[in-house]
Amino acid sequence: MYLTRFRMNTARPGARRLLSSPQALHAAVMSSFPGLLPADSDSSGSGGPRVLWRLDHNARADVFLYIVSPDRPDLTHLVEQAGWPAAAAADPDTPGWQSRPYAPFLDRLAAGDTWAFRLTANPVHAIRRKDGEPTKRTAHLTPVHQRGWLLDAERQRRSGLRILEKPDDKRLLPGGTTYKKHEHDGDRHELTVRDQRSLEFAKSRDDRAADKRRVKVVTVTFDGRLVVTDPDALRRTLTQGLGKARAYGCGLMTLAPLPVAAAVAAVAG
Repeated sequence: MYLTRFRMNTARPGARRLLSSPQALHAAVMSSFPGLLPADSDSSGSGGPRVLWRLDHNARADVFLYIVSPDRPDLTHLVEQAGWPAAAAADPDTPGWQSRPYAPFLDRLAAGDTWAFRLTANPVHAIRRKDGEPTKRTAHLTPVHQRGWLLDAERQRRSGLRILEKPDDKRLLPGGTTYKKHEHDGDRHELTVRDQRSLEFAKSRDDRAADKRRVKVVTVTFDGRLVVTDPDALRRTLTQGLGKARAYGCGLMTLAPLPVAAAVAAVAG
């Protein structure tokens, strides 16, 4: 497994084209693997590692593409379209992206570890407008329900993690909740929701004029802190993704060390 980071040169037309189309960016990412057939890219039922990607919009001109993949990618075409090709050519040691083996980090995960995390996801639920109708997958549109999607106890258990709760003295609201009927509202947990995006695009070039073939995806980015409850399950989450729309930049969770003081407080809590 490999974790790769690539910085987009947002001043280039190629970068702007890729950033405006999850379908085009997905195709560009999958083209980074010479041995991967197009049919393999959307195979989610195997239960094995798959190619995941995510865009981090830190600022208007500070956009990073992260990729987790079973094989090391070759992003030469992305550097040429959306990077800094002259700078990459000037120094063979810096091809324009960074790839690191991921397995050593995954193997070190242990129950009780605490981490900061980031996840871009497509929080959805199934609804039925009236009795007898089939259920329809619908996006959660409010931060309360988006937080509730990730804080679902069963989802956390299957993912091998638990979102940390804030100490009482760090909560702005009594008990961390605004309303009793909204279990996940307020600031009870170490979790923020930001950067909601509503994406709509054609599934292929031939479908641009066909509304029924257009894809609509609502994405949000979660930042928070977690504790590892099941290392094997968390490894699956990190390599297989979490939630729907993984082909369109959703599902990739990454971890980062907590500051020492915060980690000690989390364990003590």
